Amino acid sequence: MKRVHAFGDDCLGELDGVGVAQAIAAGQFSASDAVEAALERIDAVNPTLGAVAHDDRERARKRAVDNDFPSGSFVGVPSIIKNNTAFAGLPTQHGSAAVPATPAAANEAFTDQLLATGINIVGASTLPAFGLTATTEFVDRDPTRNPWDTDYSCGASSGGSAALVAAGALPIAHANDGGGSIRIPAAACGLVGLKPSRDRVAPPKEGEAAPIDIISNGIVSRTVRDTAHFIADAERFRAAPGMPAVGLVEGPGQRRLRIALVTEPLTGQLLDPDTQRAVTAIADLLENLGHRTEMVPLPVDRSYATQFTDYWALMAYSLDHFGKRIIDKGFDRSQLDPFTRGLSRMALRRFWRIPGAIRGLKRSTAAFRGMFDRFELVLSPTLAHITPEIGYLDPAGDFDEIFERLTRYVAFTPANNTAGMPGISLPLAQDNRGLPIGIHFSADVGHERTLLEIGFELEAAQPFARIQDAVG
Repeated sequence: MKRVHAFGDDCLGELDGVGVAQAIAAGQFSASDAVEAALERIDAVNPTLGAVAHDDRERARKRAVDNDFPSGSFVGVPSIIKNNTAFAGLPTQHGSAAVPATPAAANEAFTDQLLATGINIVGASTLPAFGLTATTEFVDRDPTRNPWDTDYSCGASSGGSAALVAAGALPIAHANDGGGSIRIPAAACGLVGLKPSRDRVAPPKEGEAAPIDIISNGIVSRTVRDTAHFIADAERFRAAPGMPAVGLVEGPGQRRLRIALVTEPLTGQLLDPDTQRAVTAIADLLENLGHRTEMVPLPVDRSYATQFTDYWALMAYSLDHFGKRIIDKGFDRSQLDPFTRGLSRMALRRFWRIPGAIRGLKRSTAAFRGMFDRFELVLSPTLAHITPEIGYLDPAGDFDEIFERLTRYVAFTPANNTAGMPGISLPLAQDNRGLPIGIHFSADVGHERTLLEIGFELEAAQPFARIQDAVG
């Protein structure tokens, strides 16, 4: 295996984000020390991983010297922002050559919420073109690689963020999720990835005019603690309208939960043996911890998968035809990658179905949320099969073949996006190659606390595998 990581004996050591912030606050080292260590780590692994879209180290160094941070859980902690979210002074290129490298004039709303945690942004991380696929691969540059084995996909769309955190270059990183794009790379790279409820955090500008806002921002982390602190900080900055407060979750809950077990993807195929074994083992662990699990089918039929892919294609069509208005006035559609073009053409062929797809997705929300009349959580794999090699989802490959592979791979996560439910991927298993397998939990809208509590409990019962301990 070709494993790459940057863990060492510098000041960051093996600390998570909260640990780094606490050490800075205690005077054990400075924010400048932390950012220099992070930059050295990035420089050590990024030539192999290809996870940085834009470097912004000089401004990060200045912020550290000036101690120019809001008060939050991560004061002075080096981090990175995904390159589809506006951060003043950095270009927001969405992983595509179609978008000019024009520095953003201002932060978008979520960026200010992210910065309120106290992080120090050192740059922007890679994503595939417009986050439309589940691997961080490109047609015009090298892919972003999985640090657990560089021959394999790191997932997507928040692939660069996940690769850097998994490799130990950064403690936490920004991610966002429109169909699994926090949870998929978290699963592939052995991280914690929580997609919050719709409107738990400030909505992205892309969702403002969308018929269904499916995108939610968050982070990827190596510990449940970091994700819990991010949610608490985000909530202090902006209370979520119409939702119960989460507060700071600091450990397992006391309630024993009723948990639905879903193992059949909407696409109908069987899970591969490693994934099936992993999710069954976690169901058994939950039973041993006193929770009750019950296998159930998903509450919607396979038409949901078609409706979601129709909506997904509509997003590509909108970019293709209205990119100058949606993204940037300098948008050059002639530079779109083949996969985005293929999705756009598919939307055009299916255009007559789009209104029905939107209505169907909205109706499915009641069916998905209805599961929580009987259960507190839904357990499933994060992905329908183990992490593929780079090239399996090549955006320059035959569109029909790549599209079919994607829909089979990403069969569990989209329901949370269309229904607005929170979901978390936890790194609780590995396949026979030693690569991470993500285990997924869903909760009803507003119930992130339950997800974090089960995350703390399982992290203690079955500690997450560490890349620095693995052989390879």
